Amino acid sequence: MQSPNMASALGHFKPWGQAPGRTTRGVARRWRDGCRGAERPVKKPQMMTATPIACLPALPLPDLAATERLGRALAALLRRGDVVALFGDLGAGKTSLARALIRALPGPEGSAEEEVPSPTFTLVQVYERAPAPVWHFDLYRIEDPEEIHELGLSEALAEGIALIEWPERLGDLLPTAALCVTLGFVESGSEAGNDSREALLEGGGDWPQRLAELRF
Repeated sequence: MQSPNMASALGHFKPWGQAPGRTTRGVARRWRDGCRGAERPVKKPQMMTATPIACLPALPLPDLAATERLGRALAALLRRGDVVALFGDLGAGKTSLARALIRALPGPEGSAEEEVPSPTFTLVQVYERAPAPVWHFDLYRIEDPEEIHELGLSEALAEGIALIEWPERLGDLLPTAALCVTLGFVESGSEAGNDSREALLEGGGDWPQRLAELRF
């Protein structure tokens, strides 16, 4: 649910950068030549409708603080075996949301302030948290969906919580019971340079009931 003061959150801010920091646990694999390279057209997978689908109205994210608040609110709903798929363009706030979510989960001493860098080059990082370890994937550099198995997807689904940026790369491998969070920019006709976002949440499985408990 949207909090009454959501519309009055802090407002204007600059694009959110990636925080540097140590790798909690990187999965060794080859680097692809060059940097990220040219954009490849991607299409959000269509979720099967065999299970109920929850879809909330767009949640406004006028600033970084709002995105982080959403991450903390989602963290309170997570269980072992969950998949959270983070859709959105470059700079939409996927890593910022993921960082806040991971820090909000109970963990070892100091975990609330732990560095949570983007796994752009390591492709996956694992964090010891409760109720289960969090596997934070960034699949931007993946070309074949089958490559995800090299990164430990099966283990993540069986024993942990999978937090996946660029889940488009999974194709049909994205579980139908995943929670899909789509972050997008909001065009504003008022102040030039306004880069507010909004979030759309939809999920299968038991997410219709769980999202009813969202406190945002």
